[in-house]
Amino acid sequence: MAGPGRIPALWTGELPEGVRVRIRHILQDACAAGNQLRVFFRADDIAADDERFSRLMRLFAAQCMPLCLAVVPGWLDRPGREKLQRFDPASPLWCWHQHGWNHANHEPAGKKCEFGESRGRAAIRDDLLRGRERLALLFGDLFLPVFTPPWNRCGRTTLEILAELGFQAVSRFANADPPANGILRDLAVNIDLHTRRERDFRRDWDNLFAEMAAAARRGGMGFMLHHQRMNDPAFAFLDILLTELGSAGVVCCTFRELLAAGRGGGDSAG
Repeated sequence: MAGPGRIPALWTGELPEGVRVRIRHILQDACAAGNQLRVFFRADDIAADDERFSRLMRLFAAQCMPLCLAVVPGWLDRPGREKLQRFDPASPLWCWHQHGWNHANHEPAGKKCEFGESRGRAAIRDDLLRGRERLALLFGDLFLPVFTPPWNRCGRTTLEILAELGFQAVSRFANADPPANGILRDLAVNIDLHTRRERDFRRDWDNLFAEMAAAARRGGMGFMLHHQRMNDPAFAFLDILLTELGSAGVVCCTFRELLAAGRGGGDSAG
């Protein structure tokens, strides 16, 4: 199971002045341009009910904001599922979907990937299917057949098998390769809050706001969250962001609503 991980430079100090105003201007500019701005949040590496996860869930519940929860099937057993009951799993705020099988890297070299082309088709299918079956058993009708690959990457073979198994969509970074066009809907995230690699505090903030502004102009903001990498400043920013979204007149939704509306996420939501 994943540990806390490195805290990005973005969250190593107090929030800079004017954060709320900058968020508000981004949202106002997008709405003024006539866009119907759709926003979703995807929280990855979900399984253990630890303090940071509880804090994340309480924050979204208090703000009445929807959240897509990418559950690692191999990390969640029935006792762990029972602990989630205190968050009312049937609430329409939550969208429970699949995050790989056990978040294990199977690539002998290069970037990490659980479902890359170096694996055989049978092995890929077995892991996808047992992950889906476990989540369907644990969540019943609350499980939505959408797949978030660990590290946001997978091969074309995986996309094809997902479609064969009846998955409705995949969620990766915007403009991920290989494209899912003609195979699956792609509900892409385009704003990364907690796995950023910049090491300059000021530059990281400038880059984040640039990402947010570009996504808002295109009509779709898909935020990727990792609660294990969140600290007090990260939670403070998220609280401000959710508050501003709640008063901006934008459409905050889960994958369920995006699929029902025939819309994609991230860059495909324009």
